Amino acid sequence: MDTVHYRDDGTIQKWDGECHFGWVLEGRAIQDVWIRPKRPAPSTMYGTTLRIFDPGIDGWHIIWNDPLNRDHSRQIGRAEGKDIVQLGTDSRGLKTRWRFTEITANSFHWIGEERSSESDPWQITYEHLVRRTKP
Repeated sequence: MDTVHYRDDGTIQKWDGECHFGWVLEGRAIQDVWIRPKRPAPSTMYGTTLRIFDPGIDGWHIIWNDPLNRDHSRQIGRAEGKDIVQLGTDSRGLKTRWRFTEITANSFHWIGEERSSESDPWQITYEHLVRRTKP
């Protein structure tokens, strides 16, 4: 994956990285691991997401945790057209919107946005351009 971080001071930071996705809990959930930058470099992010589908809400309960940065988020994810959109709150109390767009069998574009309140505009903080390297 290629990552772009849009910093508060207007600068841009870039890294490479890796993602690993798989079914867990006997096929009842998807777990992924996000590592930045690509190993063997020392990690600046090393976290995991657990996504569990709930037919009662027709959506996914999502828990993200990056113990390296003491960061976590809870969200609800749903399909919106061809995209997947996850909405929730992070460990700082900010509203979060994570969007998976341009989804193909071998790639996707992940856009991370945040805001302080419902009346504030969404601000893009991260983008991940992810592509499959192994079948």
